[in-house]
Amino acid sequence: MKRLAVITLAAAALTGCHSFDDDEPGPGPVGNFDALWQLIDRRYCFLREKGIDWDSVYRVYRPRVDGGTSSAELFRICSEMLDELRDGHVNLSGWYSTSYYSKWWSDYPQNYDWRLVEQYYLGFEPYRRGGLTYAMLRPDSVGYIRYPSFSADPGESTLDWAFAILADAKGLVIDVRDNGGGALTNVETLVARFIDRRILAGFITHKTGPGRDAFSEPFAYYYDPSPRRHWDKPVAVLCNRSTYSAANNFVSVMSHLPQVTVVGDRTGGGSGLPFSSELPYGWGVRFSGSPVYDCKMQLTEFGVDPDIKVDLDRLAALRGRDTMLDAAIRAVTSQQ
Repeated sequence: MKRLAVITLAAAALTGCHSFDDDEPGPGPVGNFDALWQLIDRRYCFLREKGIDWDSVYRVYRPRVDGGTSSAELFRICSEMLDELRDGHVNLSGWYSTSYYSKWWSDYPQNYDWRLVEQYYLGFEPYRRGGLTYAMLRPDSVGYIRYPSFSADPGESTLDWAFAILADAKGLVIDVRDNGGGALTNVETLVARFIDRRILAGFITHKTGPGRDAFSEPFAYYYDPSPRRHWDKPVAVLCNRSTYSAANNFVSVMSHLPQVTVVGDRTGGGSGLPFSSELPYGWGVRFSGSPVYDCKMQLTEFGVDPDIKVDLDRLAALRGRDTMLDAAIRAVTSQQ
C-alpha cells in the first residue's frame, strides 16, 4: 500500500476514534438539529480559518426548529446551516436528497470548454485510456494530457504509453480544469512521474478533542519518484475554479516543482480530508475533518493561485482558440 494511503487512513481513524464528549442530544427534530450542530462544532476543522462564529450560527438557525418541524423542513434548515461553512466537502444526505454547497465554483467563471479543446486542438482523435486523454499538439510539438477526475486510476502502463508517445514533445500541458478530485493515491501516482528524488508533499493534522483549536502536531508526508518512465521537460498545469479536492492537492504539490508552471485560474480549494458520521434520524453527514497543508505548511483550503493568471476568452473561443491552453503552451515552449 502506498505511503499516502496509509497516512490518509490513519488520519481518518484518528479523527474518528475520539468520543470527545458523551452527552447525547435528545430525539426528534430539535435533537437531530442539535446533534448536527454539535458534530460540526467538535469535529469540523476550518471554523477558525474561515472566521465562522458557530455559536452565532446556532442562534440564527435553532429558533427555526421545534418539535413540530417536519423532516423535509428540518433537512432544508440543516442544509442552509451547513452552507455557512462554505465548503464543497460538506454534504447532508437524507432520505430524499443530498445537500451540496456549490458557490465555491458557481460564483466564478467556468473557464473551460471541452468541445473547444477536442475539436480545435485534438481533432477528435486523441489517445484515450485509463481516464486520460492525451495527444501531441501541432504545430507547437507540445504534449497534452487531460485528466478529468482523480477518481480514475490512470494506471502505470497508461502513463508509460502516454510518455512514450509524447517523448519528442518540447513540453507537457496537464489539463485538470473541471477535475473535482478523487483519490489522493492517484495524485501520488502522477506526481511520482515528475520527481527524481523524495519530496516533502505536505502536512496533515487531525482533531484530538472537542475544542475548536484541538489539533495534533502536523504530520509530514512524502512522495517518492516512480521507478518507471519519468518526464523531465517543462510542464504547465492548467487549472480553473472547478479544480477541487484531490485535484487541488495535485496542483499544490506540482506548483513547488522547479520545472512546473501553473496556468489558468485559482483552484477551488478543498484541502480537508472528509469525515463521515450519522445523525439520529439516520441521515448521513460528511464534512472536512483533517486539514491538509502544502510543503510550506500553507493551507490550500481556499485554493492555489496560478503563476500565470488567464481566463477563457469567449470571443476567441468562437474562433476556435482556448486562450488558457494557448497560455499553457507558451509557458512550456518559452522554457526551451
